[in-house]
Amino acid sequence: MAKIQFVVTYWICLTICLVGCTPPEDHIKCSSGNTNCTITNTYATFPDRSICRAAEAMYPKSEQELISIVANATSLQRKMKVATTTSHSIPKLMCPGGENGIIISTKYLNRTVNVDKSAMTITVEPGVTLRQLINASAAAGLALPYAPYWWGLTVGGMLGTGAHGSTLWGLGSAVHDYVIQLRIVTPAGPDEGYAKVRTLRNGDPELNAARVSLGVLGVISQVTLQLQPLFKRSITYVQKNDSDFGDQASTFGRQHEFADFTWYPSQHKVVYRIDDRVPSNTTGNGLYDFMGFRSTPSLFLALIRTAEETQESIRDAVGKCINGGITTSILTNAAYGLTNDGSMFKGYPVVGYNNRLQSSGSCLDSPQDGLITACPWDPRVKGLYYFQNGFSIGLSKVKDFIQDVQKLVTLQPRALCGADLYDGFLIRYVTASSAYLGKQEDALDFDITYYRSKDPMAPRLYEDILEEIEQMAVIKYGGLPHWGKNRNLAFVGAINKYQNATEFLKVKQLYDPLGLFSNEWTDQILGIKDGITIMKDGCALEGLCICSQDSHCAPQKGYFCRPGKVYTNARVCTRLSS
Repeated sequence: MAKIQFVVTYWICLTICLVGCTPPEDHIKCSSGNTNCTITNTYATFPDRSICRAAEAMYPKSEQELISIVANATSLQRKMKVATTTSHSIPKLMCPGGENGIIISTKYLNRTVNVDKSAMTITVEPGVTLRQLINASAAAGLALPYAPYWWGLTVGGMLGTGAHGSTLWGLGSAVHDYVIQLRIVTPAGPDEGYAKVRTLRNGDPELNAARVSLGVLGVISQVTLQLQPLFKRSITYVQKNDSDFGDQASTFGRQHEFADFTWYPSQHKVVYRIDDRVPSNTTGNGLYDFMGFRSTPSLFLALIRTAEETQESIRDAVGKCINGGITTSILTNAAYGLTNDGSMFKGYPVVGYNNRLQSSGSCLDSPQDGLITACPWDPRVKGLYYFQNGFSIGLSKVKDFIQDVQKLVTLQPRALCGADLYDGFLIRYVTASSAYLGKQEDALDFDITYYRSKDPMAPRLYEDILEEIEQMAVIKYGGLPHWGKNRNLAFVGAINKYQNATEFLKVKQLYDPLGLFSNEWTDQILGIKDGITIMKDGCALEGLCICSQDSHCAPQKGYFCRPGKVYTNARVCTRLSS
């Protein structure tokens, strides 16, 4: 029954697009005015399930108000952290250090300051969303060529975590590499009024620190980005067997400007995105409205979640594989949400302007409807609840990594069917960056989304396989974790993989010597403090540790700490009982 229910609800959810949707709620909640606050991310949970508290939240509406807030907090030596309106980072980047801390929201710092058509630049405040940025640029006949696929990110958030699209061309796919000027408010001494506005321009070494800042340098007040003339592109998705994927992965990005992959390892399938610029007079007005980012009936979300919880509890791997295959088929047949004219998909190629094809997120852009519908991950309804691993592996190593994953699938053919329910492995191209905490080499970035239990002590179906892939990626192949995604273990020793980490820390010390914009988490991932790993019973189930003893798994449920099957140096929670 659960299997049938799951399939039916997936058909409905993925084929019906409703207009109404309740936008996500404010993730900053205060009990008295703007004081005694808590903050979380859009998923309402952090990897360690902790709660972040702050004494107050502040909402500046101008750079001058921002300066005043930073100056006052600095004079009192109060911790500060910047929070965005949508807060899609998974780790605790936005938590102020200490309950006397201050949250500085960029909610009202959301204006487009200037668009210079002749110079092809746009200057915006940090709270401007990706959708606003794309639309304001397009209105002037300009384009940010590469961007993340999700509208619900802000400019400040994208720079803080190194968010990116997919390309090996031009300056690369990371938004921060198109920053040519940046204004940032930092703490200062009493002789400078306790706050200082620094203007960084191309050529300033300190800009390479501020491009990917983790929010530890200060508060960005303005960003100027280099744009290009608005252009059209042509997209065709082609599904192939993954037998030669390892060879194709390192070369396909040189052949197509906006290339990416969606990989379904358990199905031995890869969807290749053939995506290139075309002349502006090419016929077509295509639109991308990704099906997973549309509003979905809350009732159906609850049915989907209940069905998956049931499959996990009874270890129904066959059911997950059936549903994964159906889900993949629906997405493929519906072109993942592409339409040729904004309403219907009539066939490939889909041609349209870049601003209509590069990003989407219509579930954010709808009126209130009382949670009848919602974004699929909205914590106010019983919807999707998941982990997301994000890591980049250098092109020179990516073939071996892919082949190792394929070896795991050969040993456990059904192990990765659960990822198919979340659209498989999304794989995008990234390039080496001058940013001190940016990508260190041309690479492929893997995003893997999969089921997370509401019970932190409950192991997943095929717990060991995804753990082995995670450790294989970041340890065996030296993968760089995405700063805004991942579980704790992905960040262990990560800072040592950045050749200019020391230079970043020098700028951090110069801008914020008291560490007022740092918190425990940022100090840990920057190597200033220990504590990324949290050793306790069941810690490996949530990625808080790599297991070293059985109690770190769930021995009472038959899961014990054992070596990996392909990467034998891995230590994973393996089910041994029948």
